[in-house]
Amino acid sequence: MAGIGFELRKLLKKDSYTGLLQAYAYAGIISSGPWILSIIGILVIGIFSASMVSKPAMVTQFQVSVTYLMVSSLVLTGGIQLAFTRYIADRLYEKKTGLVMPNFNGLMLITMLVSGGLGIPAVMLLFPGESDIYKVLLLAGFVIMCCIWVATLFLSGMKHYKEIVALFAMGYAITVVSAIVLVPLGMEGLLLGFVLGHFVLLTGMITMTLRNYPSEVFISFDFAKKGAMYTSLMATGLAYNLGVWADKILFWYFPDTGQAVIGPFHASRIYDVPVFLAYLAIIPGMAVFLVRIETDFVEYFEKFYDAVREGGSLDFIEQMRDEMVFTIRQGLAEIVKIQAIAVVALFVAGPALLDWLGISQLYLSLLYIDTVAAGLQVVLLGVLNIFFYLDRRATVLFLTTLFLILNLGFTAITLQLGAPYYGYGFAVALLVTVLVAMLMLENKLEKLEYETFMLQ
Repeated sequence: MAGIGFELRKLLKKDSYTGLLQAYAYAGIISSGPWILSIIGILVIGIFSASMVSKPAMVTQFQVSVTYLMVSSLVLTGGIQLAFTRYIADRLYEKKTGLVMPNFNGLMLITMLVSGGLGIPAVMLLFPGESDIYKVLLLAGFVIMCCIWVATLFLSGMKHYKEIVALFAMGYAITVVSAIVLVPLGMEGLLLGFVLGHFVLLTGMITMTLRNYPSEVFISFDFAKKGAMYTSLMATGLAYNLGVWADKILFWYFPDTGQAVIGPFHASRIYDVPVFLAYLAIIPGMAVFLVRIETDFVEYFEKFYDAVREGGSLDFIEQMRDEMVFTIRQGLAEIVKIQAIAVVALFVAGPALLDWLGISQLYLSLLYIDTVAAGLQVVLLGVLNIFFYLDRRATVLFLTTLFLILNLGFTAITLQLGAPYYGYGFAVALLVTVLVAMLMLENKLEKLEYETFMLQ
């Protein structure tokens, strides 16, 4: 989905600080998406509403409810996100733009039916003691979040970056303001504000998609036909999302670290706040990752494979291969450097940040290790994205499955070892996965010409 790449290159060609800042701001918004902005929104709502509710526990119940909405919606849609992105990208490559919108509508309908079909019995059976309003809002939030993750797939293919930034700003502003205004209604009021803001955001996403991919056909389910989507990408999306949340879930339900909050929802006071604050530090790295991959790397990637397809000289093919390898190494090195700066900044600001949020300094060491882990996750995303460009689906599936298994295993071990080791399971799992991914990438690049010509 090269729309964002074209727009980033156009901004960078301005050869000015304004163009550079615009490119990185756009990349940061698109790459971070509603996930990071939701975390900021949840924290802001918690800070401003804590003194306005009769029971402080209501704020915690709201934040935990929203967190579970994000987790469950990401895991449910994780299996379809990558596979559908590839399906749409292939249709755009074939110049069959008329198939985009009908299949998008088809997937949105299936997403709503599946999420609603699973959500209705879940809220009825798992929350017998909660109000009907809470159940309805939880169900609505779950369906909306599932649809948002699907709609987000199309943003990177659009060139209207100013409208996208404005849309996100408006959606989360409405979320925060309406939640604070509705605080007198208690926890249900906070949740209603969250649902309203995200409904506006989803509506804007769908409107932009309709405008950018017009079609005479309203709905189609071609993507659901046998062989239309890669099952390996479905498995990859599921494994990655489970891998990202595996350590959090273990902390939530481990007796020494988790506490029941509302219904079956648990949280971990020890782990949740540091890890979510740590994820705020990935925004600079994500922006650099998107800019470098979608500009420098893609330019030489396209020239390399165009030369292969169109009969370019071996000398030119080798030259483009060398340039592509250089941009990969340079891009990954830049991601590491920028993320390292973000990590150091959070290390320095950590004590003051915890004080400002009213959080004990006992969380500081966990914040540090989680910040390092979040930085490693950005590096892993960079490597996985390169493998996606090289169409190494089996490799990506192996790496994401490895990450899931290691995160489960190492986190379980650290939970048994005790508090001094908390957070290291997540960090070590990412470190091992990143090292394995780097070795596999180096091996792949060394054999690139051979595999490109001889394995077709």
